Amino acid sequence: MIKSKYHFSTAIIWLLFVTTLLCLPGSYLSSQFSIPWLNKIWLDKWVHIFLFSMLVLLFCKAIVKEKTKSNFIWIAMSGLIYGIAIELVQHFIIPFRSFELSDIIADAIGCALGFMIATNWFQS
Repeated sequence: MIKSKYHFSTAIIWLLFVTTLLCLPGSYLSSQFSIPWLNKIWLDKWVHIFLFSMLVLLFCKAIVKEKTKSNFIWIAMSGLIYGIAIELVQHFIIPFRSFELSDIIADAIGCALGFMIATNWFQS
């Protein structure tokens, strides 16, 4: 029981971390994206993929009772809905941030990757 609380706490902490990063005003972000080679490798999109794959993976690990494919699909879909919501928040609320469809695509790839890894590692 303590182990499952630890996994759930870890997933919640990761969610708060991701939310904090994605809700920072654009003026707080470093000027790293003005470095040409970072733009060429799409660093921003790789960060989204990593953040969302870990989010899905940690919540799939945190499921206590039934680690089924359908539960993992719900978690991945919830992650994608969260990603879309964050993009809308960035567009309408966060200063100097904008809505980017490419970020949602990267979020979706991350959710799918997290789902695939969880299915292979944790499925009962």
